[in-house]
Amino acid sequence: MATSKSPTGDTARNGTAADNARTAPTRFRLSPMRPRDPNEPGRAASTLELFFDLVFVIAVSIAASHLHDTVTAGRLGEGVISYLLVFFAIWWAWMNFTWFATSFDTDDWLYRLLTIVQMGGVLVLAAGIGPVFESEDFRLLIAGYVLMRIIMISQWLRAARGAGTARWTTIVYAAGIGIAQILWVAWLAIDDPTMRAVGLGLLILAEISIPVIAETRGTTPWHPDHITERYGCFTIIVLGESLLASANAVFDALGEVADIVPLISLGLLCLIVTAAMWWIYFWPPHHRAIGSLGGSLKYGYGHYFIFAAAGAFSAGVGVEADSQLGNSALDPVLATFTVSVPIVVFVLGVWVLAIRANANAVVNTVVPVCALLILADPIIPIPTFLTTFFMIIIVITLVVFPPTTEDS
Repeated sequence: MATSKSPTGDTARNGTAADNARTAPTRFRLSPMRPRDPNEPGRAASTLELFFDLVFVIAVSIAASHLHDTVTAGRLGEGVISYLLVFFAIWWAWMNFTWFATSFDTDDWLYRLLTIVQMGGVLVLAAGIGPVFESEDFRLLIAGYVLMRIIMISQWLRAARGAGTARWTTIVYAAGIGIAQILWVAWLAIDDPTMRAVGLGLLILAEISIPVIAETRGTTPWHPDHITERYGCFTIIVLGESLLASANAVFDALGEVADIVPLISLGLLCLIVTAAMWWIYFWPPHHRAIGSLGGSLKYGYGHYFIFAAAGAFSAGVGVEADSQLGNSALDPVLATFTVSVPIVVFVLGVWVLAIRANANAVVNTVVPVCALLILADPIIPIPTFLTTFFMIIIVITLVVFPPTTEDS
């Protein structure tokens, strides 16, 4: 996590990112890892960052698939808890790299190599998702997670050499991450279920506390437009994965049922709702939400729920399709909720983090009220009708009332 500030002190002396790129490389052809200018014009997501996101979406897809299978088998609570825990590891590793990159990306060969190794850790983590759902075996998942975090330690230590006034911040990040990884490995040795649950909660709390503690030592610079573009890119990729998985679930079910009207309705929901989720997410100017450390933490941490909901949406569509085919052990009403609840969480999450501060009273009434009314979908006999209807109402409202200006 990083917090925005004007390029003062060492940051100003180090110059802009363009100046850093022109700095003569060392004998190992490495560029000095210096803080990037938070006011750098035209800062956009790099191709390496987009490539990095694709590997994480593999993990999201696998987690959603196992959520679908577990919930369809009738183990709703178990599936949701496992999904939320697995998704924390995915999201937290992605977010830490993203905020680091906005501050210290050099794009030299060592930075690229370490990032690719970190991507390998994502694949190991993805391979460990199945054992977590099937037998609560976290060993492989934690192995992949620890590998990713060790790479981040090396990146933070490298950044410490040229971080200037943020040097202690980078060291605190590296030390905090290192201690947390030792504790994760030690946690695997705990056998008592209660102690494992308590230890898991404490470790998650420790992980999310590291940026809060580190940034009090001296802030690292971030680029508001770049960081919000990174979040936007990941949102698009996760929504695309959800649309693909949802469409496949509906297509596979079409050949197994005589009455295809409910499935066609579900298919239309996939398209309309996914498009509406995209529309809703990109309506507000997100860069306004991260103008302070508190705003940055709220925005960054709050996206856990947005990303997790987007990933779970596809699992919910699969569960609903199985329920209509009679292939689900889950109650039909609960099956419908597996579709509507992720949508509600997504919409309310975006509203709280980005829409509310940039909208008038009409938008700030319609969006949360319509989102909550989506929860009434299971009570009517027409599947997904209310969900689709209220999502369309939200989009129409956003079209009629554009975001307020900063001076409004």
